[in-house]
Amino acid sequence: MNAFSSLPDSARLWLFAADAPISDDTLAQVRAFLPTWASHGRPVTAAAERVADSVLAVAAVISPEEFNAGVSGCGIDAMTHAVEAAFGATGLAQASPLAVSYRDAEDTWQSVPRSAFRKLARAGEVSGQTPVLDLTPTDLGTLRARGAVRPASEAWHGAAFALGVPA
Repeated sequence: MNAFSSLPDSARLWLFAADAPISDDTLAQVRAFLPTWASHGRPVTAAAERVADSVLAVAAVISPEEFNAGVSGCGIDAMTHAVEAAFGATGLAQASPLAVSYRDAEDTWQSVPRSAFRKLARAGEVSGQTPVLDLTPTDLGTLRARGAVRPASEAWHGAAFALGVPA
């Protein structure tokens, strides 16, 4: 996450899961947008990085003096459209926000509907130790501390699918 080294932990964060690994070209296209990004006329200080191969992270602040000012809805829309355009131009699609992405027993990433993941949990095919993508962090400090790949028991998946770690 070297691209984020100049941003504070309080920087706002957006995570975009793709249906395949994020290419260097996709990342370059998003990064090309960032210097032009503004929110109500104020420049946005931002960086983009690839995390967990198929997750694009974008972090931003308005300025070092205005950490809490935040990026406006229109500014967020502009960035989201830039990410969508980069994904489309490089043949990627955003993964469904209702899907669960996890590493299977062969260490391959799978993405399935929540109902299918629930069946896997009930059958014991996934556990609290199963690595999952956790796209819930909303600030850079949380991403730095936890990452985007976590054991299911440490992410929202643990409670949602009864995947606590056995005592």
